[in-house]
Amino acid sequence: MISILVALVVGCLFGIGLAFGGMLDPSKVVGFLDIFGAWDPSLAFVMIGGIGVNALGHFFLVKGKKPIFAKKFQLPENINIDRNLLVGSALFGIGWGLAGLCPGPVVASILLNPMSLLPFLGVMLVGLKIGSVLKSK
Repeated sequence: MISILVALVVGCLFGIGLAFGGMLDPSKVVGFLDIFGAWDPSLAFVMIGGIGVNALGHFFLVKGKKPIFAKKFQLPENINIDRNLLVGSALFGIGWGLAGLCPGPVVASILLNPMSLLPFLGVMLVGLKIGSVLKSK
């Protein structure tokens, strides 16, 4: 029960952070990706903030024997750069670049503008399912 409560608080904090950082606006993503035009570095600062907090947490918590709210740490076991990673990264980047929407901010802003984001979210979920089926074959 406590882990669900922690997940809700952290999820809320994530959403608030995205909103305060202006990351719910697709033009911010497009501006970040437009490195040869009207480049907007604000997304980089949000990423650096997230990486910094994650790095600190990783440094202090993973040194322990077990996590606070789980039975064991779930760290990546496969660290190889393979075809699936490269193809998946390219497809994700193409989708992100064309739509200007990243999955995290879409989920975070679904309550703000559901009519314009629900179609994207639905198609994204279909794409996730298709990708998982293709990967399992």
